[in-house]
Amino acid sequence: MNLLLLILWIIGITSFTLLGSWYARKYNRSDLLIGLYVTFILVAQILAAKIADFNLGFKTFTGPAGMIVFSVTFLLTDIVNEKFGRKETHKMIFIAISQVAMVFFFWLGTKLPAASFWTIQGAWQQIFGLVPRITLASWIAFLISENADAYIFAWFKKTTKGKHLWMRNVFSTIPSLLLDTLIFIPIAFLGLMPILPLIIGQTAVKWLIGIINIPFIYLNRMVLGKDMQNIL
Repeated sequence: MNLLLLILWIIGITSFTLLGSWYARKYNRSDLLIGLYVTFILVAQILAAKIADFNLGFKTFTGPAGMIVFSVTFLLTDIVNEKFGRKETHKMIFIAISQVAMVFFFWLGTKLPAASFWTIQGAWQQIFGLVPRITLASWIAFLISENADAYIFAWFKKTTKGKHLWMRNVFSTIPSLLLDTLIFIPIAFLGLMPILPLIIGQTAVKWLIGIINIPFIYLNRMVLGKDMQNIL
């Protein structure tokens, strides 16, 4: 990931999460945040089939490309938790189980006979053939890690009486990201790719993303507390 891609990624976080928070403030509903959450989960499943290098300047790490998208889902759970509470957050997480439908349709489309002039069936199979296994791994990992994040965030919020937002954002996200990696990587890639470098790489990049997310959780709380006129 070079500097330009990092800037684009930050712009993406800002645009999508602030839009979701603005919608939540205006309509007092979590619909758009849930829609973004499910979309990010599905996109991360597909991108995880690509293993990428992440050059952080001081060191290059290796990991699934989808983690730069998936890591943002923890920010979304924190936003929903901040605005609507833990029950709504758990509801959002379970709605994302709809990803099973994506797996079925990818499997079905991959199994359909290729047209005689369509010559990339092998490449398609190589990439999208991994999606069901990746989705299974992600499903197990995210149900555990995202619910853990929701519980830890809610506990910190209650313990600190709503203060120190950065603390509950960091100390709920960082351990949850590690838990997700330790579950996801072996299930998704054991026997196919070297596991330890992927675990180290994914953990390092996800933790960096978790730290970068701190100002965005504050930006989103500011949006959640403003009316439409003030935002525009």
